[in-house]
Amino acid sequence: MSRIAAFFDLDKTVIAKSSTLAFSRPFFQEGLINRRAVLKSAYAQFVFMLAGADADQMDRMRAHITALAAGWDVEQIRSIVSETLHDIVDPLVYKEATQLIADHKAEGHDVVIVSASGEELVAPIAQMIGADHSVGTRMVVLDGRYTGDIDFYCAADNKAIAIKQLAAEHGYDLAQSYAYSDSVTDLPMLEVVGHPTAVNPDRGLRRIAVDKDWPVQQFVDPVSLRGRIPTPSGRAVAVTALGLGAAAAAGAAWYGLRRKRNRD
Repeated sequence: MSRIAAFFDLDKTVIAKSSTLAFSRPFFQEGLINRRAVLKSAYAQFVFMLAGADADQMDRMRAHITALAAGWDVEQIRSIVSETLHDIVDPLVYKEATQLIADHKAEGHDVVIVSASGEELVAPIAQMIGADHSVGTRMVVLDGRYTGDIDFYCAADNKAIAIKQLAAEHGYDLAQSYAYSDSVTDLPMLEVVGHPTAVNPDRGLRRIAVDKDWPVQQFVDPVSLRGRIPTPSGRAVAVTALGLGAAAAAGAAWYGLRRKRNRD
């Protein structure tokens, strides 16, 4: 029997900001980037929220971030993300997205996050919100450090390629599956499934969605997971125990490390 999956873009679809740029402050606090880079990230976040990012902007952002990350210790990045994940990302998650994720899981669908952000960010966020799988951009690592080169850029056509690979691995029927994104750059991802939906669409995607008669949804309510349990809609149930457990574990880990640092 074939299975059904719901594929979600991350930035401005599940969370209200760019996941990559959201971590600029802890990276600065740990000495990985300077104040100028923080200000540049803040400006990029502002532009991203106003207009979304087209293909050229995404390529420039990718080049900037990969060049910046060259030489960074991979385990240090994972540690920073683990320590700060709940504090930074939790308040950014759209309430509407968690409800939709709960609805899909109640239907027995797998939930998959597919994002251009680095897999070191995408995987923990996906786990926190209760997703079953995730795919992110993979950077080349040598001797435990990023080289500044990219092994797989999870954007545009590559998102569709990643989705097809997951479908082959897990037996997903893409004609019966769902996809959600805000950006026209994710058109290949949306077109590869039978049930595409535009979420908070940029102008390009909104125009295509209207032409193709795709559903359009607006997510506007980022609310902390810690203070919310989704109300079931239809046959839906609350966000799975796995997702809540991962969120609680992340929060507990952050709190414990923060207390230890204060004692030291």
